[in-house]
Amino acid sequence: MHLIIPYAASHAFTGPEVWAGWQLPHLQILLSLLQRQQVLQDPSTAALHLPHERLQAQALGWPLDAPTLPWAAWHRAQQGQENAAPQAWMTPCHWQIGMDQVVMADPAHLRLSDEESQQLLQAMQPFLQEDGLQVTWHSALLWHVQGTLLAELPTVSLDRVIGQNVKDWMPQHPAARPLQRLQSEMQMLLYNHPVNDAREARRQHTVNAFWLHGAGTLSAITASAAPPMSETVTVSDALRASALHGDMQTWRQAWQQLDATALADALKHLEATGQVTLSLCSEHTAHTYTAAPAAWHQKITRLFNKPSAAAALQALITN
Repeated sequence: MHLIIPYAASHAFTGPEVWAGWQLPHLQILLSLLQRQQVLQDPSTAALHLPHERLQAQALGWPLDAPTLPWAAWHRAQQGQENAAPQAWMTPCHWQIGMDQVVMADPAHLRLSDEESQQLLQAMQPFLQEDGLQVTWHSALLWHVQGTLLAELPTVSLDRVIGQNVKDWMPQHPAARPLQRLQSEMQMLLYNHPVNDAREARRQHTVNAFWLHGAGTLSAITASAAPPMSETVTVSDALRASALHGDMQTWRQAWQQLDATALADALKHLEATGQVTLSLCSEHTAHTYTAAPAAWHQKITRLFNKPSAAAALQALITN
């Protein structure tokens, strides 16, 4: 059993009030019984993928230093639609345009309906096809893209860009130039689209851009076409939304709920089997803890000298 917890700590929460009065009993006990075995740290703040995504990739047997993580191709392969062509996800989104920066709003906040999404894609299709991009609708916020333009194109994780200046994360690869032109064309196309006119009338954010992510080919990552994610690997999204939006109170509440559920289950699994792996992740660091053989008196000693859960989480953003 491997439990990966993204946003276990976040650089959005750094004050002393973040850690005051923590009650995470199951995490406390787990940390006392496990040993930290791996530290995954980005060499710079400009890493394209978040640590928890890289751990997911590692669970699939992909190299940790892979320049692309082909999530779109992998997802399609899991559905029996294997294809050697370069693929990616395209997410319709809203860019908040300011005087000196363009900020990516969380696409989830668009509350884009399936019908709106399909209408927007239909309007964009002629322009996408001109650039050799075959785009099919998958869900309101996920469109599947295929085309040679995506070959070896390093794309940035969507979560990495939410709330950030998109100019800092636009791909600098030569293959990105047609995509940058396409972004400008789409902004003009969508400006007066009926879907956006109706959204403006309802005081909702308009769709004025798109973001490509999860690009690449499986063959470039692994010799195996599409190894499945191990059933024993679980990635929790319980803390994601509150961390992305800097909502500390909701994040703390979500942590307490997570402790009472997923971490309680992990502790039971450890007690029953003697094995469990726990990965705590921030935006730039991941610490992985595993059960290590130890004499009974050593386990008792660790239990009564519990490392602070708050200290372990703080280490994700301070070390």
